[in-house]
Amino acid sequence: MCVSTIQKYGANPASIQWKVVRGDTAVLNVDFLENNETTGFDCTGWTYNATAYDPNGDVLDELVVASEGHSVTITAPASLTLNWGSKYKSVVAELPFDLQVNIPTAGENTIWTPIIGTITVIGDVSPGGSL
Repeated sequence: MCVSTIQKYGANPASIQWKVVRGDTAVLNVDFLENNETTGFDCTGWTYNATAYDPNGDVLDELVVASEGHSVTITAPASLTLNWGSKYKSVVAELPFDLQVNIPTAGENTIWTPIIGTITVIGDVSPGGSL
């Protein structure tokens, strides 16, 4: 959940840890809410972009973002998480990621990063899994 007001754009992004199993599809849901934390925020015209950075391969991976009303769904497809980390251990990779919002305004659009965080990739050891 991200509580946003005009005065807060660009300030204090939510910092989260997203746990993902390597080779699995992972989904993160985000709701933008008014200060009362129940009413959906008006996100009309907003566009979104989410990216993960793999420092081991020096690769930026674009995550799939879908939005409806005040809700945003960020998806890391299995075809992408399959390449995150290696070996058989508990945590095989940690990737920084963020969600960026482009808000149309008069003049120059507002660019806001409401979420930053780390994707913690847990190793897959099941037979027939990703390795």
